[in-house]
Amino acid sequence: MSCSARLPLRTLVSACALSFTVLAGAVQAETTVNLSYNGAPDPDKNAVHVFATNLKDLVAEKTDGEIQLKLYPNSMLGEEQARMEQVMSTPSLNIASFAGMSPLVPEIYVSAIPFLFEDFEAARKFFDEGQYWQEVENALRERTGAELLAVVEEGGFLAFTNDERPIHSPKDFEGLRFRAMDPSQVALYEAFGASGTPIPWTEVYMALRTGVADGQMNPPMYIILGSLHEVQDYLTLANIQYSDQFLVGNGQMLDSWDEETRQAFMDAVAEANEMARDYNEAKVDERISYLEEQGMEVIRPSQEDLQAFREQGQPAYLDWLKEQGIEQRWIDMALKDAGMTELAQ
Repeated sequence: MSCSARLPLRTLVSACALSFTVLAGAVQAETTVNLSYNGAPDPDKNAVHVFATNLKDLVAEKTDGEIQLKLYPNSMLGEEQARMEQVMSTPSLNIASFAGMSPLVPEIYVSAIPFLFEDFEAARKFFDEGQYWQEVENALRERTGAELLAVVEEGGFLAFTNDERPIHSPKDFEGLRFRAMDPSQVALYEAFGASGTPIPWTEVYMALRTGVADGQMNPPMYIILGSLHEVQDYLTLANIQYSDQFLVGNGQMLDSWDEETRQAFMDAVAEANEMARDYNEAKVDERISYLEEQGMEVIRPSQEDLQAFREQGQPAYLDWLKEQGIEQRWIDMALKDAGMTELAQ
């Protein structure tokens, strides 16, 4: 009803007052939640953005507009640790990488053991059903009050790039300098005879262009996203680690929602994640072909070379985990969930 309708003045005032009261109540019921993440708002280049946009639409739909997400891509709200501090202290959401999560739950490094997963299906089962990951979720909540809500694929399995020489096997790493996302990647590079230096994602392109680093490790999607093919000549598809990030929510915010709202939100998270996984897996070969078209030489190591990577990388990485003070029980749980009990103690 329009408040300009021709009604008696008293009736008109009462009707309009009622409509404004209802409208005000609706506005008050709506909650806007910030969702921050890395990378550009480009669905063709950023799988995390695909997940975020799907989640925004699904949350609005499933909560009947009660919850509205506001997206902040490109690290607009700060780098990794700053965004994690925000999600711990304010009613917000964040999609964090290992660099954001590991200072709070260093046990998360266990999920990055080289060659832990044969394929997408094995990785998804590990995170969706495994005891180890449930314990990681519990640890984050107990230590920070934040809640780990989903494992978000960010473009497939990790590949090596560099601008010095083709890398076919571990011996080809000797003497090279690599950008590392976090200390676990430094340990991995050192196991292969290279060196690693932690560099924020926003500085990677310039570090490679200026020679601060010779190479880096990311899935094809991030290589395209960061235009790294412009400053890197060689792409090695070693598929050494599963590439993922982590949707984290403020615990007090989630607890403040009634059961129906929380369930609707979690249903939206699960559906958005399934959609992003399907999209991501379907794009992997296309992205590799694109990089090849841009002039990168694509190296597909033989099974013998992959075994060499495995035999050199896994023991060194397991030793590094122990040096970080990671309790053996975390390693054993993860190896059991991945069906690799032969590496457990």
